[in-house]
Amino acid sequence: MRYHADATKLKRWREERNWSQEHLASLAGVGVRTIQRIENGDPTSADTLSALAATYNVDVSSITSETPTSKGRVTRKNLAGLRFAFWIHFASYAFCMIVFLAIGVSSGDLFVMLEPALWWFVGLAGHGLAVAIVTLAFRYQQEQE
Repeated sequence: MRYHADATKLKRWREERNWSQEHLASLAGVGVRTIQRIENGDPTSADTLSALAATYNVDVSSITSETPTSKGRVTRKNLAGLRFAFWIHFASYAFCMIVFLAIGVSSGDLFVMLEPALWWFVGLAGHGLAVAIVTLAFRYQQEQE
């Protein structure tokens, strides 16, 4: 899988250290042409990113500018994570509605927490709509393959 490094950041770090591309390449154990490609914004491998991160003593995530180049594709794992997040959201909504009801009963006004409950429902509905759209996109993507 190919990844995009943050070319501007890597070049800036190299220049701040007064390193040539050749010097960086030898420290990272990669070719000079690889460094040139990365600084021009071309995608690179995870191994190369790991080597550069180790050279700069940083985490790989700090030198990547985006997710893998398969960006825009819905995977089964992504969809499962989105659905799981929705159910967590739904469970917290249900729990808090019970808490809101208790607040309303204790205050003597059952509708005191109506506005926050409605806005939370709007957020939950938006989350549900996002799950539905991503599910449809995943199914369409599966049909196209």
